[in-house]
Amino acid sequence: MRNLTLLTDLYQLTMGYGFYRQNKHEEEVVFDLFFRKNALITYSVFAGLEQAMDYLLHWHLDDEDVEYLRSLHLFSEDFIEYIKNMRFTGDVYAVREGEPVFPGEPILTVKAPLIQAQFAETALLNIINHQTLIATKSSKICRATGGKGVVMEFGLRRAQGPDAGISGARAAVIGGCASTSNVIAGEMFDIPVAGTMAHSWVMGYPTEYEAFRAYADAYPDNCLLLVDTYDTLRSGVPNAIRVFKELQAKGHKPKGIRLDSGDLAYLSKKARKMMDEAGFPDAIICVSGDLDERSISSLLQQGAKIDSWGVGTRLITSEDLPALGGVYKMSAIIGKDGSITPKIKLSDNTAKITNPSFKKLYRLYDKENGMAIADLITLREETVDENEPLTIFHPVETWKKHEVENFRAEELQYTIVKDGKLVYEFPALTEIREFSKAQKAKFWEEYLRLDMPQVYKVDLSNALHKLKTSMIDEIRGNTKKGGEK
Repeated sequence: MRNLTLLTDLYQLTMGYGFYRQNKHEEEVVFDLFFRKNALITYSVFAGLEQAMDYLLHWHLDDEDVEYLRSLHLFSEDFIEYIKNMRFTGDVYAVREGEPVFPGEPILTVKAPLIQAQFAETALLNIINHQTLIATKSSKICRATGGKGVVMEFGLRRAQGPDAGISGARAAVIGGCASTSNVIAGEMFDIPVAGTMAHSWVMGYPTEYEAFRAYADAYPDNCLLLVDTYDTLRSGVPNAIRVFKELQAKGHKPKGIRLDSGDLAYLSKKARKMMDEAGFPDAIICVSGDLDERSISSLLQQGAKIDSWGVGTRLITSEDLPALGGVYKMSAIIGKDGSITPKIKLSDNTAKITNPSFKKLYRLYDKENGMAIADLITLREETVDENEPLTIFHPVETWKKHEVENFRAEELQYTIVKDGKLVYEFPALTEIREFSKAQKAKFWEEYLRLDMPQVYKVDLSNALHKLKTSMIDEIRGNTKKGGEK
């Protein structure tokens, strides 16, 4: 297995060296990982936590790594020796994989010595940004089917390299996919694998019928035939039916056909009629070919007769949004006495102003119907009193207020790592998928729909809002004074 400890940006190491030189490297700090609002992102499905923790808890520099760092002539020998022996000793808090999350929320928090927390940034973002992006795209695609058929992940050949193909398959299952064509991902993550034949199989025989017969001979109880190599309705489907009848006569049950091109709505309806009339109403129709949530939604609106969906390029690359844009920002320094000094990043762009201090994340549910009302970010020491009405308000447009009553508050972050030790048991991938499905069912459709979704409320507690406002005023006031002559 590859050692990915140096999966980081150079400036993490140069900053680490600077901290070390200034004897700041072991100061305890808090960093939050979150993503910002995007026109295409209304919610995301958190993924990648298990791989991120695997990276974090297995830091070690090989001899080759040490020699490479020496060759850069940027670091002293004592610093290289320090990071050679460095292991993660901090705490990690995170929401569970599969959880729907929203812009601005701390979905993962690291509390650790400064050099460790800083060094972790690049890899954590790399792993979580990618898997969360693909899980989110998968969720949208699977929701578009409306429960009409399963979705299979078919994207390996179009993924941006082996790592993206493997981790992308895992994330796609978290989002809702039932299987993958990716054999190594199937082996690594215990994902059901799916796939039958390519057009080359059909083209490799003198006739389409002979190609179908040969495949049926190899897989009599799992015979799904690709019918669009030459002419779907005049050749492919009739030849498939002919072979299905031969299988049936031998006591086998054909599985179905796959369409990979053409007018999928029209072809699926015609093929369904042909197979039904031939006595194969249970034979499924699988489709593939540049599908995504919008094309699936359109096909269903046209009355397409489709039982399973093979989705590749537009899923594994998240074609319409190729990067999540998650960020990792310092929010506090922890004193030796446990005191918290909040930190904030300012910007002329309101969306880029961070939320300071060590925080918690709550989700508020209506006690009567169990549906999500809003999410609330609070200071770490705060608790939410479920017995008292709670006024929530927009973090920027504060006149937008809403009083919540008869609610249940659930803390979303769990302790994953404590003092450098894993204290959380990761569920099986299928469990994460079912958890994600159940969590999404707690949101009204208005928040998750593809077109013009309602904005889900993510608000700050009064105490956090006051802290943030006072820090902005203080820093901008000091900046102004510093610029006066």
